[in-house]
Amino acid sequence: MPPRTGKCTNFGLCTKADSREMITTVEGQGFRCPECNRTLSLTALSTSTFPARTAAAVAAAMLLAALYLSWPSIAARFRGGPFSTVSAASVMLRLSGSNTIGAALAPALAEGFLKHQGAAEVKIVPGDKEDEVRVQGILPGESAPRVIEIRAHGSATAFEDLRKSTCDVGMASRKIKPAEASQLTSFGDMTSPAAEHVLGLDGIAVILSKNNPVESLSKGQVAQLFAGEITDWSQVGGPSGPVNIYARDDKSGTYDTFKTLVLGSKPLAHSAHRIEDSRELSDSVAKDAHGIGFSGLPYIQAAKAIAVSEGDAGSLIPNRMTVATEDYPLSRRLFLYTPASPPNDLTLKFLNFALSSDGQSIVEKIGFVGQNVQPVTHSIPPEASAQYRRLARGAERLSLNFRFRAGKSELDNKAKDDLDRVVSFLSDQHYSGSNLLLFGFADNKGSDLVNCDLSQKRAEAVREQFILRGVQPSSSAGFCS
Repeated sequence: MPPRTGKCTNFGLCTKADSREMITTVEGQGFRCPECNRTLSLTALSTSTFPARTAAAVAAAMLLAALYLSWPSIAARFRGGPFSTVSAASVMLRLSGSNTIGAALAPALAEGFLKHQGAAEVKIVPGDKEDEVRVQGILPGESAPRVIEIRAHGSATAFEDLRKSTCDVGMASRKIKPAEASQLTSFGDMTSPAAEHVLGLDGIAVILSKNNPVESLSKGQVAQLFAGEITDWSQVGGPSGPVNIYARDDKSGTYDTFKTLVLGSKPLAHSAHRIEDSRELSDSVAKDAHGIGFSGLPYIQAAKAIAVSEGDAGSLIPNRMTVATEDYPLSRRLFLYTPASPPNDLTLKFLNFALSSDGQSIVEKIGFVGQNVQPVTHSIPPEASAQYRRLARGAERLSLNFRFRAGKSELDNKAKDDLDRVVSFLSDQHYSGSNLLLFGFADNKGSDLVNCDLSQKRAEAVREQFILRGVQPSSSAGFCS
């Protein structure tokens, strides 16, 4: 058998797939990825595939080349391997938006969802363009594959495609903007729990080369570095040398969130290298001893994440605990957006799977922070009050914080789902409400009197929700700011 060339499509779980490496196999060697052993997707045929020693062979190669150019469906079939060319009827679900979600997490969730539906021969194949894939499988009772299409060209495209009705689920690594929501009012309130779904959590890691000795920066210093106000590493305790900035493109939800959380009104330095793909950005920073960039947790790769501080709080490195509790200053939520009443019945089934314990385990496996509740060892802060110390002594902290609307005791969308997750956790672990302590807090804006009252109201609001779910917490207390 002549040599064959293909690509691995095991995105997020294989470095050869993530780097889009071309892999050539030789006679006697299976057509599989040497790293993960997944069957390769055949790339387009070239004339070098065939012996070119005779005029007949050359003519055959020329004929194939002519067909390849004149009949796009053949080209598409060779590009993506079996079933790459699909009919509209075979597409069961369409996801569009964030590259952070779409690069690896969405394909893995789609693969898990199809298997959950009982599909056989489930696999991921390349789509028509870069940053597009199709996840396909044969459902029970059917003979042809059904397809989930994933297009990952940036969070902004999630809302553009929802508006044009060219996707069922919008993927966003930032919250929908008011202007975007106003264009989608025909789908309902896009900030309501029926339309806005928190898929998981991520920390925007500030990344440097491992050759850079800087280990910690304040959020203010990070803003100055990316705005070009700090231009030499010696200004933040590093070795002398120019600061080279790497940032995602304008369509990126990661960049949008970074701009909101860090830059604020400061503009990004004009000298910044703008890159669409998170993995490419991280690789660029890792190779540049003077480089600085930012990425989601799964894309740190060969770079290093540094600790970030805000205000009087200590520096924190982004990890599972600091991001799950949203204590890390650059924590963010990953969202799926849908019409409040989706016309595609499979949309809700996919959402239910993605937000289930099985779906959240996939979120964790890919490298993000899932929302399955876990107990963690709790160290009592040295500045804690005597009441806090008495109540918390010997207790374990759960891996989440309930969040509220700013300045109010109204739970946000994620908190409402988290209530049910905690109830399930208590039931699975055979705990009762007598084991549950609720501590309320407010931020440090406003007077102590207002914050203390708000913190107590927040603890009581959560207590009431647990009681509605059949759980009676043993204690609820407010601890001001």
